[in-house]
Amino acid sequence: MIGGVTTTGSTPHDELDRRVHAQLDAIGSGADTSSVDRGTLDLFDAMAASRLLDIHARRMRETGRGFYTIGSAGHESNAYVAAALRPTDPALLHYRSGGFFLARALQAGRTLDDAVRAVLLSMLASTADPASGGRHKVWGDESLAVIPQTSTIASHLPRALGVALSLARAKRIGVENRWPLDAVVLCSFGDASLNHSTAAGALNAAGYCVTQGLPLPLLFVCEDNGIGISVPTPRGWVEQAAQRPGIRYVRADGDDPDGALDAAREAAETVRRTRRPALLHLRTVRYLAHAGTDVETAYRVGSAIDAERERDPLVAFGRRLDVVGLGERYAGIAKRIEAIAEELADTPTLDSAAAAMAPLAPAATRTTIPPASHETRVATFGGRLPEDAGPMTLAQNINAALTDAMAARKDVLVFGEDVGRKGGVYGLTRGLAQKFGSPRVFDTLLDEQSILGFALGLGLSGMLPVPEIQYLAYLHNAEDQLRGEAGSLRFFSGGAYTNPMVVRVAGLAYQKGFGGHFHNDNAVGVLRDVPGLTVAVPSRPDDAGPMLRACLAAAAENGRVSVFLEPIALYHEKDLHEPGDRGWLARYSPTDVAPIGTPRLHGDGHDLTIVTFGNGVRMSLRVAARLAREGHGVRVLDLRWLAPLPMAEVVRAAESTRRVLVVDETRASGGVGEGVVAGLVDAGHRGPIARVASRDSYIPLGDAANLVLLGEPEIETAARTLLAR
Repeated sequence: MIGGVTTTGSTPHDELDRRVHAQLDAIGSGADTSSVDRGTLDLFDAMAASRLLDIHARRMRETGRGFYTIGSAGHESNAYVAAALRPTDPALLHYRSGGFFLARALQAGRTLDDAVRAVLLSMLASTADPASGGRHKVWGDESLAVIPQTSTIASHLPRALGVALSLARAKRIGVENRWPLDAVVLCSFGDASLNHSTAAGALNAAGYCVTQGLPLPLLFVCEDNGIGISVPTPRGWVEQAAQRPGIRYVRADGDDPDGALDAAREAAETVRRTRRPALLHLRTVRYLAHAGTDVETAYRVGSAIDAERERDPLVAFGRRLDVVGLGERYAGIAKRIEAIAEELADTPTLDSAAAAMAPLAPAATRTTIPPASHETRVATFGGRLPEDAGPMTLAQNINAALTDAMAARKDVLVFGEDVGRKGGVYGLTRGLAQKFGSPRVFDTLLDEQSILGFALGLGLSGMLPVPEIQYLAYLHNAEDQLRGEAGSLRFFSGGAYTNPMVVRVAGLAYQKGFGGHFHNDNAVGVLRDVPGLTVAVPSRPDDAGPMLRACLAAAAENGRVSVFLEPIALYHEKDLHEPGDRGWLARYSPTDVAPIGTPRLHGDGHDLTIVTFGNGVRMSLRVAARLAREGHGVRVLDLRWLAPLPMAEVVRAAESTRRVLVVDETRASGGVGEGVVAGLVDAGHRGPIARVASRDSYIPLGDAANLVLLGEPEIETAARTLLAR
């Protein structure tokens, strides 16, 4: 019995257990395990415990006691990679890296029982799980420098690049890094994941960094078991696809203990010495099906499964030791796993939505970043402070706020496509590179996945990145870096890890004389769907600095991830009602703040509330002015924050006028207005509600854009209809 589950069946995992036990029992020519040094025995114990935990996970599933059965059986040779590294080297692990995790725990001084307990708690989705607090089965432990990853498609590779880049950059800018500055970053993934565009992009970006002379101490490990769930990897494909310019390629077989350990050490030592990336191609096998619900014989012939029995890394390591008692040691580990599993049988699991979502709940933070000293600001701004420059545009206010933030905190980094010498397509970062230098303001390659990945790694490592995505339409090919990586890290690490960042995105529509889908994009649904993500949309120039400071403060103090979505069409706008009235300019303040989730109310009319944001604010204010001349009292509520939506304030404004018009420049389907109207209904609002929005269409070029975009005439018509009710 193991944990109350019979072990005498004929399931594949039972058969694997019996075969390995018998093979280990047959090893030995005289000496026993007492003749083996502690470190080598720890490697065997880690590999054996990893195998037995996989077997035990299948047995727990059979009785409904376990929830996760994607195991590491056949991949235990990744323990050699752990042995080649230091316990302080940050590791972003493939989901079959059980051997690595247990070997690192032992290397760091943990007992095998403690390491096994941590894995079982994760398998049981226990609230005591040190990795995620019962939210998912992940390899993670802050004290072991193992960063939780749930990825099976290489989406963690761009983050790994960012962590590796952070090491030298932290030293150059004089800020503390979370990791030792001589660390090697480890990132492992599978052969099937190698084919994903994220992996291809990350490997390309790594080589690009090398050609740019950037230190990148990153060890990729491709654990190649030759199959992705049911799809075989073509023979020789990994050897060809994994070899990239600027990245050292090293190959090893997992069932060759000496060769694999030597290869891992050579790769790790080369990366540590040269500060250049390497890729270790570790050939492995996969025992048992992809997961407990998978029937391997449905897509693999028996001869292929049998052929892999001769390549068992655990048995191969036992034969390399060539001592008696390994079978007994294996059985002893099985009993310890059984005892610990029984001890944890009644471990508590998450029992409420609030508990499950706790890491996503915003903690109290400062609402602003204090500016630098007066002397520093005067020097940074070249003797003329922006608050003394008179009314400025939205673009100028954003530039001033970025400059102030960088002057106040040397950990703030600004980067993206064309943000350096050029100063951005629209001039938003103009002058920053000259003021703060290339370590802090730099151009990247044209790859949004890499830009966001750099930010993820830099923020995780102790810096405050402000990456720029040049256009909203360019974000969509990299949005999983926000949804699956940035948004999930706090959740899947129980709050132990965060990746503070503020992503500036130029977006939305209404650009005159320019546009087309890739420069006019009003699709924001994907941003509002990411749990815990803050989405800010400044419309007025005097909102830009206060909102940006709030996002930066939330990142610095609480590790929050924010998207600062800037309306391109309003960047350089000066006028509001009439040409030359300069009503869309505003003075800059270095200290004003707009706390996250607080809207801004324009006017105090009691006949109609217009709820809007972005370009809709300017259009609605113009409509409100025309209606006011006819005696109608209209107030305009600028949401400012699309996530979280400030619904409490929306409801209060709606109650004061009864009539509500939601003006949404995004699309009718999946747009912001849907959420606002639903929130009003949920709150029990009984007055008339109407919504106007742009069409469910891509945005065509030139004047044709106006055919699908919401315009002032539609807003005014809807407002008049409501006022007549």
